[in-house]
Amino acid sequence: MTQAGTIYLVGAGPGDADLLTLRAARLLQQADLVVHDGLVDTSILAMARPDATLISVAKSRSKHTMPQEAINALLVREALGGRDVVRLKGGDPFIFGRGGEEAEAAHAAGVPVEVVPGISAANGAAAAAQIALTHREASSVVSFVAGQCKGLSEQDWSGLAGKDRTLVIYMGLKTAPQIAEKLMGDGLAPDMPVAVIENAARPRMRVLRGVLAALPDMVSRDGVTTPALIVIGEVVARPRSGDDLATPDQELAALAVEAMQ
Repeated sequence: MTQAGTIYLVGAGPGDADLLTLRAARLLQQADLVVHDGLVDTSILAMARPDATLISVAKSRSKHTMPQEAINALLVREALGGRDVVRLKGGDPFIFGRGGEEAEAAHAAGVPVEVVPGISAANGAAAAAQIALTHREASSVVSFVAGQCKGLSEQDWSGLAGKDRTLVIYMGLKTAPQIAEKLMGDGLAPDMPVAVIENAARPRMRVLRGVLAALPDMVSRDGVTTPALIVIGEVVARPRSGDDLATPDQELAALAVEAMQ
């Protein structure tokens, strides 16, 4: 009987190959099979051993290369066939990475599974943009939410953003109008500072800063694309190196004032 291989749920971090853990880099160089998300940078995939098989299971809002149930089945089938499988995910496997579902599938099939954490997209993006998610003068609470999910309008986000709080939104580009409306409807000030971080920790990184009321216009006007995260809170307006206190540009601030009238 063939001895089962191991499924390694590995975090690829925010994008820069230098931000991988040593454990992740070693596993990439050893694994027979690498099953990866579309957001994993090519520089990281290039670290896989030359004879490894690479399978993309990229997902997007409108197109799923492979449903999650099929990914689970693929991982289990290959491991039961004796292959060590690296399941490579952007950020951290257990923060909006569906790693929990894949670990459960492995456990149910009796397949060994190991989780190798990565720098989360939120931590990596904020660090690259020099936004401290917590700050003694601005925030003592951080919340992570998914902006692209069923029943978004029914979810209760009250208290997640505001004074002394930071809200990080994953997968929120397409629903930016609903997000802004939802938060302002819950009482968040239209001029609350907002940052959109695109391609964090990569050569094409952009950091767009504005205010909550202007978030939808900022995303559409500047053609923001995935991967991107939205950070909402007073920490966005804290000083950065070589910077005075950061303030939204005049156009976005005017939009916020208009929204409050």
